[in-house]
Amino acid sequence: MSTTRPVMPGDRGPDHGDPGEPAEPATGHQTRHLTLTDASGVVPLARDFTRQALYDWGWLPASSADRKASAEDILLVVSELVTNACLHGGGPDELRLHQAPRLLRLEVRDGSEGDPAPRTPHQAGRPGGHGMFIVQRLCLDWGVVRASDGREGKTVWAELAWPG
Repeated sequence: MSTTRPVMPGDRGPDHGDPGEPAEPATGHQTRHLTLTDASGVVPLARDFTRQALYDWGWLPASSADRKASAEDILLVVSELVTNACLHGGGPDELRLHQAPRLLRLEVRDGSEGDPAPRTPHQAGRPGGHGMFIVQRLCLDWGVVRASDGREGKTVWAELAWPG
């Protein structure tokens, strides 16, 4: 699923894999995961978890307005993916963050078989239904991976670039 923002050469790094597969970080990359099954307040919990990871990885505090805007975009996309899993996926099971030098991949797993999709046509003045449109606009790419271990469900992933 392509987005409206073009992918710039080097945005995904030299060892970016197939977007149809869950990311496996290469040496030097870092991964964090947060179990959300049966947790309460999952959206702020996921945002706080992601914010702390951005601090730990040196992406925050932001040293410029562009970096601050990128961090805010990341937190907004986390909120949208987790909220979408709450509203349409039976609740999120897990949030995974895969950090690479110039890329952050967000993954939210839920137990639903349904596919997320931006509403078309997008109607900016109407309440609700903007989550996947926002994800599509802010991310380099996003998609869905079905569980391959016999479990029901899917992982919705999104990739965002970090400004150089």
